[in-house]
Amino acid sequence: MTALPTKKLEAWRYTDLRPLSGISFVAPPVGAAPALPDLGLPRLVFLNGVFNAALSSPFAFARGFAPVAEDSALPLAQINAEQAHDGATLHVPAGVDAGTVLLISHATGDVPFAFHLRHRITLGEGARLTVLEIAKGEGIYWHNPVTDITLAANAALTHIRVQEESRAAYSLATIRASVAASASYEHFTATIGGQLSRTEIHAALTGPGALAHLNAAQLLNGTQHGDFTTVVAHKAPGCASRQTVKSVLADTARGVFQGRIEVARGAQQTDGFQLSQALLLSPGAEMDTKPELEIFADDVKCSHGATVGALDEEQLFYLRSRGIPEAQARAMLIRAFLEAALEPVTQKEARTLLEAAINNWWVQP
Repeated sequence: MTALPTKKLEAWRYTDLRPLSGISFVAPPVGAAPALPDLGLPRLVFLNGVFNAALSSPFAFARGFAPVAEDSALPLAQINAEQAHDGATLHVPAGVDAGTVLLISHATGDVPFAFHLRHRITLGEGARLTVLEIAKGEGIYWHNPVTDITLAANAALTHIRVQEESRAAYSLATIRASVAASASYEHFTATIGGQLSRTEIHAALTGPGALAHLNAAQLLNGTQHGDFTTVVAHKAPGCASRQTVKSVLADTARGVFQGRIEVARGAQQTDGFQLSQALLLSPGAEMDTKPELEIFADDVKCSHGATVGALDEEQLFYLRSRGIPEAQARAMLIRAFLEAALEPVTQKEARTLLEAAINNWWVQP
């Protein structure tokens, strides 16, 4: 099997996978049927990395799994290609609005195990789809999914991920999106679970007027480590990208944001923006932010910003002076801090799921 990346690689400078390499993972056991969210939406369910037809809904645009040959410099994607045995393949024909589909992964077992789902999402010209992806589990396991996305001209994909893996799990997701002319890829990840997690997105804007929004919220405590890494390649003129990442870190949790914007020669009138903001709730919490711009065109507008701070004591005092208990006041300020990242999530079922996940997140007062 391909070796795990090490901190000698610049892309993995802030995330150390040595704890993962010290665990002997076995093949996944048969997954037990969990309680699943009833959102009234068609769903595709994977238990311990295996598609479960009994828990899934018929979905007109779903196809079976087909192995792939990986030709990638990304070590985790290469490992996935070597190990993947299942995954969802969604193809929406040109001009079709396929609505919303739930993509659920649930893992549980008594011994450490690993699974490597391989998903493919393809939208024809002018097609539309919303994918609400939920990952949950119990116990020690390694979830290493890869999602390949291809959007034809004028297509629109909204991709919302709620990562609530087991607190003992390792969740390392790779997403690659190719966005054609005037197509849009709207992405949001909520990172809440996992002992060590990373979401790595590579978005290529290949046609004029393509758009990518890559937003995230990381809510981490204890000794959790969460990494949100993006590379947006502007390869055509008149494309735009926006990234807003909000991190709330308590105890000795560590957050990472690495955002890279690449502007190719000829990609004039590029508009790229990224913002990372972190809220540290304890002295032991840590945030590492590394924005990067690589620009080979001269008519562009690219910018980035990063802030790290604590709760505003004056705002906290104001709320407490109005009779609001301290824990509730802190929760209100944290929720307000997250709003900018959550704002693009307008789909009703996705918003409901996100709000529930955030409200259930335990923050030490």
